[in-house]
Amino acid sequence: MIEWLLAPVDPSRAHEVGALVSWHGRLMVLAWGTLFPLGILIARFCKITRRQDWPRELDNKAWWHAHLGLQYTGGGAMLAALALILMAGGAGQSTHAYVGWVIVGFAGLQFLAGWFRGTKGGPTEPDLRGDHFDMTPRRLVFEHFHKFAGYGLLALAAWGVVSGMWLANALVWMWLTLGAWWTVLVAAFIALQRRGKAVDTYQAIWGPDPGLPGNQRKPIGWGVWRLDGKDWSAAAEPGSISPTPSGSGRRPDPQGHRSR
Repeated sequence: MIEWLLAPVDPSRAHEVGALVSWHGRLMVLAWGTLFPLGILIARFCKITRRQDWPRELDNKAWWHAHLGLQYTGGGAMLAALALILMAGGAGQSTHAYVGWVIVGFAGLQFLAGWFRGTKGGPTEPDLRGDHFDMTPRRLVFEHFHKFAGYGLLALAAWGVVSGMWLANALVWMWLTLGAWWTVLVAAFIALQRRGKAVDTYQAIWGPDPGLPGNQRKPIGWGVWRLDGKDWSAAAEPGSISPTPSGSGRRPDPQGHRSR
């Protein structure tokens, strides 16, 4: 069993990579297999926590700090991995290399978009007016790009990680470990999505008041829930209600009324 786990996945090829290439692979797996996916999960599902008395307690920044820390750490690992493969002279003409450059380029655009996403605004800030609070065109462009390009980039990066491991003829235990970890992430995503934890960012920060600018628009992104105050206490209990995704924008509350 141990010998099988320590053997390369393709017995017809040797697993022989230098230190630079090896660390390139490890750092890319760390970035795209662990840090970035965790950051996305937290940003999607942890805007309102179980112990938070929403909507009386608004703008819980724990998810934001965690998301930012994980994405910046992942970005640092990605750049270090890029430097290592360039030092090793391994950025050649393969499909894996071309896709890798696309991934790095779009990741850079994601960070750039975040830095230029505009102001926040809202009643918790010195100035009420802000790109996010008012949902200006600048903010709308940012949210569409950041969300849809982000998920697409994550899928492309998964292919990049797998193709890189195949080129390196990674050992069996590496494939099993990464596969098990990704299975945990996918299962967590499905479970949290079914429990209605993908709450609209705008409502998580500023509450369900229908008069607020952002609450007069459909939530941006697939499967994002829009709730009102009394709905959240029920939604926090597993299996109690089933929210309606952003495609409809409304769902029945436990008392039979319509959410606003």
